[in-house]
Amino acid sequence: MNITDKLHHLKNKTEVRKLLPDILGRVLARIWIDSKFKDDFASDPQKTLEFNGVYLPEDMSIEFQKPNSDRPRIVVYEQRPNSRFKLRVLYLQLVMMAGR
Repeated sequence: MNITDKLHHLKNKTEVRKLLPDILGRVLARIWIDSKFKDDFASDPQKTLEFNGVYLPEDMSIEFQKPNSDRPRIVVYEQRPNSRFKLRVLYLQLVMMAGR
């Protein structure tokens, strides 16, 4: 299961907001079924994305939060040069629901 069909060099916040939610949705799905991928992503999310052909802009970082819960979350931050503060750009969280 690939997380993307092609190479993505995201250049700015607009591209990140447009393209990354679908990609990270596939990441969360793969985390659910592939424990090695989950361990790799938990250890270094940005490197794991790059290994799979997804490159974030230099001023963006990614965190994998709550990796051992039923609701893991991926958060993407932007950090401007010469600033200590990170601004949240987006996040995705796995929520499993069943209906009947």
